[in-house]
Amino acid sequence: MNKSFKYSLCALAVSSVGFSQLTFAQQADAQAQQVERIEVTGSRIKRNDLEGAAPIDVINRDEIAKSGFSNLQQLLERTPVAGTGTFSTRGNNQDSTANGGAAISLRGFGSDATLVLINGRRVAVSAFAENIANSFVDINSIPVAAIERIEILKDGASAVYGSDAVAGVVNIIMRKDFDGAELSISHGSTTGPTYDETAASMVWGTQTDDANVTLILDYFKNTSITGAEMGRFGTANQEPYGGGDNRSSRGFPGNFIVNGVTTIDPGCPADRAFGQTCVFDYGPYGLANPPAERIGAMLQASQNLGENMQAYIELAVQHNSSKASGAATPLDGDAGLTVPASHPNNPFGVDIGINRFRTVDAGPRQWDIESDTLRMVVGLRGTINNWDWDIAAQKGRSEAMQTGSKQQGWVRTDFLQEQINLGNYNPFGGAYNSPEVIDAITTSLVRRGESHLTSYDASISGEAFALGNHMVSVAAGVEYREEDALDQPDDQFQRGLIFGTESVSAQADRDQYAAYVELLIPVADELEFTVAGRYDHYSDFGSTTNPQLTMKWRPLDNFTMRASFGQGFRAPSLAQIGLGPSQESIFFTDTYRCPTPDATNPACASTDYTIVFVGGEGLQPEESETFNLGAVWQVTEEFDITADIWSITQDNKIDKNDYENVYDAECGNQSSTVCVRLAPLPGQTLGELSRLYNSYVNVSSQEATGLDLSTSYRLTLQDMGLIRFNLDWSYISKFEKNGIDYAGEYNYPKNRWLASADWTYGDWGIMTSLSYIGEFEDYAAPSDVESTTTRTVDSQMLLDIQARYSVSEKLQLVLGMNNALDEDPPFAIGDGDADLYGFASKVHNTRGQYVYGKVTYRF
Repeated sequence: MNKSFKYSLCALAVSSVGFSQLTFAQQADAQAQQVERIEVTGSRIKRNDLEGAAPIDVINRDEIAKSGFSNLQQLLERTPVAGTGTFSTRGNNQDSTANGGAAISLRGFGSDATLVLINGRRVAVSAFAENIANSFVDINSIPVAAIERIEILKDGASAVYGSDAVAGVVNIIMRKDFDGAELSISHGSTTGPTYDETAASMVWGTQTDDANVTLILDYFKNTSITGAEMGRFGTANQEPYGGGDNRSSRGFPGNFIVNGVTTIDPGCPADRAFGQTCVFDYGPYGLANPPAERIGAMLQASQNLGENMQAYIELAVQHNSSKASGAATPLDGDAGLTVPASHPNNPFGVDIGINRFRTVDAGPRQWDIESDTLRMVVGLRGTINNWDWDIAAQKGRSEAMQTGSKQQGWVRTDFLQEQINLGNYNPFGGAYNSPEVIDAITTSLVRRGESHLTSYDASISGEAFALGNHMVSVAAGVEYREEDALDQPDDQFQRGLIFGTESVSAQADRDQYAAYVELLIPVADELEFTVAGRYDHYSDFGSTTNPQLTMKWRPLDNFTMRASFGQGFRAPSLAQIGLGPSQESIFFTDTYRCPTPDATNPACASTDYTIVFVGGEGLQPEESETFNLGAVWQVTEEFDITADIWSITQDNKIDKNDYENVYDAECGNQSSTVCVRLAPLPGQTLGELSRLYNSYVNVSSQEATGLDLSTSYRLTLQDMGLIRFNLDWSYISKFEKNGIDYAGEYNYPKNRWLASADWTYGDWGIMTSLSYIGEFEDYAAPSDVESTTTRTVDSQMLLDIQARYSVSEKLQLVLGMNNALDEDPPFAIGDGDADLYGFASKVHNTRGQYVYGKVTYRF
């Protein structure tokens, strides 16, 4: 490890909260040993001072290893600053629009409000957007073995980095300047349902006085946990556990329209018959944890071109594969399927319509997801008259393909109708049809996605002029970026031949240029200000200018105050501005046809209805303001405390229109073109709900305030080694969306904290950590959140333990356990749509006790 990197890491770690934190005494040692200026996330100015005005968490490579996690998503979701909007491959299903991907959401503002950088630069977004049109950087494309440290800036930074840096920045610094070789192999398994993870990596590097090369290979694989293995967390019928019965009305057997009357299949088992509805439990067919396999390679190299210039290159490739699964194809009246009276199995003897049915005999719907990412950066950097400069070009690409074969349950309605008409397919009595007939009604599907990024940037920084006895430092730069995205569903979706599965269509491109400047103004030895501003111009919506002001004041040698204020923005994603006809399915009750719960009323059955989205023309950028006020108190050399009060306001937020509001306004009208209904049956005034049209608009606002507190204590045990204690606590006092305060409500716990104790004694070490998520209220509709009080979803605390032993300087052995007490997620009734299985999936994880071992050998 070279000196400049070593001390840069020290500089970053001093402001770490909840992970490693260095004392001011260590800062002084580092300052005494080197004078090279370093750049900290949140600022473009390199400086000798080891602590800036921005609140930053740092997770270094040693702490990543001690966490026991083999992928980045698992690690980041444990950080207290993570919130709702963080998602992963966990729970992949046939309806997810970002299967195979994972993202981080800081403060709960959403993954699209968190800027993810690699080595301080943007990367191409995932080819598939999440939740129809929310673009994100897929952190599954970043191999853990290649990470040197993760810097989490818990403050807005649009004045420095531009769009998306609303709630904060996650800057992932990759390993470089490595000399030698290192091989690591790990394997782990849960003690409950059979689930395994295997990871292996190799790091090789060589360097001379003028050049260095680092090559990293990384491999990760995990097996699956199906819904059928999850017990109470794998069934849609949560009534035995205190929840609701969320089983689907699209049953097997199903029900039919006979002489204008909804009629249940006579073969429906009694325990699944509710009035004229035969329900179906889709839970066992899902994947609580889907299988995944990832392999990646990364190369970083540099070559000095004289004393004051260096050429460098970064090259990374990654291939990921995963699966998604869900229950068999659900069908309803909207499919237009009929059974003639002449059908040999028709028990009714008249022409009938299929109203609610599921092709279970064709098997569960499954997707295979393959994705490939490529990132290449080439550049020159150097110094001229004590000014640092950097010029670089970058190419990034993300490609994904989602396929379903004829053997994976994908039924075409026209093929099905043909086989029914021929009398070959029997839709009655839960009959399993022959493989030949199943082959005749199924099809194969392909969804393709691509995103590309081409960028050029140039920057310069240094000391510009004297202000009294101090030097004012300046950083300035320009950037140019071209990006495009394409998400192309299978044509069979567009033609309306595939039912019950979400589909996305989007295509857009744009270019953008920006210029920024930043000044570090030391007024006195104890007081400095930083002023930054950035101008961005986008080809699709225009221009925006965003300023930022920070202050750092050290009235005492061991006490520092810091404050910041900034304005930010988020440009509409390419998926949002280029959105074509896209569909999602949402579970809700058609209350216009079911005003009160009634098991005999077929309209009251649990149903996932289709929401169709159309383009988002005229979308404008979101705007934000961030404020932070904090203090760092180094009580002793062994004990320090950091506290920050923060506030984020986001206006003009791009979001879906609340479907509940659209439903209330439109669905009471049979003639509505926004809420489309089928023709009513005899005696009805409203027909069955077919689809609801919606769109993305600049409609929302979000405002959150809270407190972050961290403390670190180092205890020397004389002859018994050293213990380091850390606590990182995040408290949200308000999270207001569209005038409704969700703090403490469903998916928004007020308290999260992470505590750890790390004991080192010679060649031995033991790491323990406690991860806590506070209680919150169970789900209530947005209109009822502030006027009603629901049951409490209990808090959860998870214990992780790891022991390590350095056999020699070259060999280290590790044995650990995550969720050592095998805690289940606390029970939640849920929202009846995304959460159907008795827990809050956006907050809690069903993976139980996990035991792992790791061997690392350094050559």
